[in-house]
Amino acid sequence: MPPDATTTPDPGRPGAADSPRPAGRGATASTGRGSAAPPGPAVGTGASASTARRAARDSGAAEPSGAPVARRRPLAERVRSLGRGRVPVPALAGLPAPALAGLPGVALRGRTAGSAPRPAYGWGAGSGGRPRPPRGGGLRRLYEQARRAWDRPLTAYYVILGAGLLITVLGLVMVYSASMITALKYSLPSSYFFRKQFLAAVIGAGLLLIASRMPLRLHRGLAYPILVVSACLMVLVQVPGIGQSVNGNQNWISLGGPFQLQPSEFGKLALILWGADLLARKQDRRLLTQWKHLLVPLVPVAFTLLGLIMLGGDMGTAIILTAILFGLLWLAGAPTRLFVGVLSVAAVIGAVLIRTNPHRMSRFQCVGATDPGPADSCWQAVHGIYALASGGWFGSGIGASVEKWGQLPEAHTDFIFAITGEELGLAGTLSVLALFAALGYAGIRVAGRTEDPFVRYAAGGVTTWITAQAVVNIGAVLGLLPIAGVPLPLFSYGGSALLPTMFAVGLLIAFAREDPAAKAALAVRPGTRWKTMRRRVKERPSGER
Repeated sequence: MPPDATTTPDPGRPGAADSPRPAGRGATASTGRGSAAPPGPAVGTGASASTARRAARDSGAAEPSGAPVARRRPLAERVRSLGRGRVPVPALAGLPAPALAGLPGVALRGRTAGSAPRPAYGWGAGSGGRPRPPRGGGLRRLYEQARRAWDRPLTAYYVILGAGLLITVLGLVMVYSASMITALKYSLPSSYFFRKQFLAAVIGAGLLLIASRMPLRLHRGLAYPILVVSACLMVLVQVPGIGQSVNGNQNWISLGGPFQLQPSEFGKLALILWGADLLARKQDRRLLTQWKHLLVPLVPVAFTLLGLIMLGGDMGTAIILTAILFGLLWLAGAPTRLFVGVLSVAAVIGAVLIRTNPHRMSRFQCVGATDPGPADSCWQAVHGIYALASGGWFGSGIGASVEKWGQLPEAHTDFIFAITGEELGLAGTLSVLALFAALGYAGIRVAGRTEDPFVRYAAGGVTTWITAQAVVNIGAVLGLLPIAGVPLPLFSYGGSALLPTMFAVGLLIAFAREDPAAKAALAVRPGTRWKTMRRRVKERPSGER
C-alpha cells in the first residue's frame, strides 16, 4: 500500500477491520465509467472510497459489504440507470419478490421489458387486483366518448351524407308501399309511382355528387343564373296553355308525357344561393350594418318570388320561402326591431290571404280535430291521426297499411309520414325524426364553424329550408299545424321536390369538406394514401423499384 493512503479502522461497525476507510476527503480521482478497476482502496492522494466502489460496480465487481450506507449511491439514481443501460442488470419484472420488497415507495417512470402497460384514463389496480372504474360510471364515459366522436373533423361530413341517403332510401321504400293502391286505382302498374321516384332519386344522386365536388366559386357563379331561370319558369306557369293546375294550385309545367315540373321548388334553392352570395359580398364591404343594405335588394326579390308563387295559390311553398328569407336575415345579424317589422308585414299579408280564401280557412279549423266534421271537411287530417294511432309500437309491417286503401288522400305525398307510422309504428317515425334532427344539427355545425360568410349563409339557408319544411309537414300530419300541402323533404313522392333538395344536401357536403380540419382528415384517408403512393410509383424512373 502506498504510504500516502492512510486508513483508520471504525470500531463501532462490525467488519471494520476488513473495510478500510479514508482518513480525509480530498479531490476525487476521475475514472472512466466503462473502464475496469480492481477492487480495493482507491489509489492516489485524497481519493475517496466512493469512487472506487462506483468503479467496481460499473465493472461488474461486487461492492464491499462493509461500505457505509450513507455513502452508497441513491436508490432512485440506481433505478434510473436501468433505463440508460449503464448497469447490465435484469429487468425489474424478473426480480423475485424478496428483492422487490426491499424497494418500497419507488415509482418507475418508464416501462421495462416484460412489464404490463400502464393503464390510462384513471384505471388502476384496486383491492384484489380488480380494475377501478373512473368517476361518473359508465354513462359519463359513454358521454365523453360520444362528445369526442362528435368533435372529430369529419363528423358533420359523414352525418350529412349518411342521414341524407338514409332518408332518401327509406322514402323510396315508403313511396312504393304507399302508392301501390293509388296506382291500381288509376289502372296503372303498382310500381308506377315508385319507378318515377326512383328515376328522380338517381338523377338527384348525380346532382348531389356534382354539388359536393364543385368549388365554392362555381356555386357562387351559378347563383344568378339559377335565380333568373327559376323566376322565368314561375312566370311561364301563369301563361295559359303552358301552366297546369294540380289540386287547385297552378304551379306546374308539363314536360311531356307523365313528367311535370314545379318551378317554385327550384325557387327555394335559387333564393338561398343568390341571397348567400349577396350578403357575403356586402359583408366583405362592411355594408350590413346599414339596414337599407341589409334589406335591399334581398327582401324585394324574395317578395317578388312570393308573389309569383301566390298567384298559383301554393300557400305551403310560400311559407317555406318566407322561412328561408327570415333565416338569411337572422344569419346576417338583422336587428330585432327590423326582424320583427318584416315578420309583422309577412304575418299581415298571410292573414289577409288566408281570410279571403275559404279553403285555406278551413285548414286552420282542422287543427287538433278528432272528427271529420260537417261535409267531411277534416277528413284528411283525422284519418292521418287514425293511421298513426293504429301503428302501435312497431307498426303493422311494410305494405300492410289500411288507410292507404282509399281512406287517406295523398298517402304517398303530403301524408306519407302517417303511412310510415302505421306500417313501421312509433319506432319508424322516431327513426325518421332522428335522421332529420341529425341532418339539421350537422348543417348548423357547418354554418357555425366556418369563417367563409358565403358558406355560413348558404348552409344556414339550406338547413332552415329542410328543417322548416319537415316541421310543417310532420306538424300537419300530427294535427298540430294546418295542412300546408308541402312534401316531406327527401321522403315524399315528387321529383320536382327531390331534385333541388338533393342538390342542397350536396351543398352541405361540399361546405363540410371545405373545413380545414376536414380537408386534412380527408387527405390522409387510406384510399387517398394508396392513390398517392401509386401516383408516386408511376413518377419514378424506369430503372428504380
